[in-house]
Amino acid sequence: SVRGGAAGGIDVQLVLYFLGWYVGNYFYTLNNKLALTASGGAKNGFPVTIGFFQMVIGSLYALFAWSAPDMRPLPNVTPSDLVQILPVAACAAGAHLSSILSMNLGAVSFAQIVKASEPAFAAAIGVTLYGKTLSLNKWLCLIPVIGGVCLASLKELDFSVWALLAACFANVLAAFRSNENKKLMDTPGLSNRIGSTGNQFAISTILGTLSLLPFWLVFEAKRFGTFVELFKTNKALSSNLITSGLYFYLYNELSTLTIKKTSATTQSVANTAKRVIVIVGVALALGESLEPLKMIGCAIGIGGVLLYSLVK
Repeated sequence: SVRGGAAGGIDVQLVLYFLGWYVGNYFYTLNNKLALTASGGAKNGFPVTIGFFQMVIGSLYALFAWSAPDMRPLPNVTPSDLVQILPVAACAAGAHLSSILSMNLGAVSFAQIVKASEPAFAAAIGVTLYGKTLSLNKWLCLIPVIGGVCLASLKELDFSVWALLAACFANVLAAFRSNENKKLMDTPGLSNRIGSTGNQFAISTILGTLSLLPFWLVFEAKRFGTFVELFKTNKALSSNLITSGLYFYLYNELSTLTIKKTSATTQSVANTAKRVIVIVGVALALGESLEPLKMIGCAIGIGGVLLYSLVK
């Protein structure tokens, strides 16, 4: 609920968090695709470089926030805390990079529809590897989630098996991150040593950036000179890379702040609304296909995700 604050019972701060989360996610997704296209797209692009440097930009912002007077207090984490946080950070960074690879290889709207099926992956991994149990109702809700993605794929004009696999792998890593994060936050005293939600995301971003460094060195560092020349001469690449990096960091931090202030039901509805806005809004902005069957599949899949989040 967004009630409970000032201004006639409306929590103005929470409304601003929601607004920042939605707007930031929309513009991150849009600017990210524009940067990928400007760098060469699916054939000659630099998806790993773009994903890595978006994380670098977020890390620089995090370091600035700690160094600026009165902006954010430093965490009191120990080296062993950082080692514990590293797997969560690496999974988050890997999910980010896999999503970018998917969006580089195909339509953004298609990648987002597949990413919306994350609860199916989270359920499978939670049950098989983390000893969790799911009710029959939750299992039944996964049928429209998976069916909706399959239906959306049938009429995807820009379909790529690799785009599908990259988005699925992003979901796998996101499911691991979620499960590992729950275990991590049960560590006695860790939350107090981290200090705040903002600090938690900052530490995760910096460690995630370090996790992506080897992949960048292996896959695209040798072409970095070409990328630098493109960056200097191509305004579409430079402006969209910098802004997408900032949007990515800020919308993720705002989403974690929003989640801390809302109930599980509100989060579920908010996440569903956000997905619809981003999928349709970005598809319209980029002129991507909005075939009726694709949109029906999208509606069924996202409806299934909402039901899965709400049922016991």
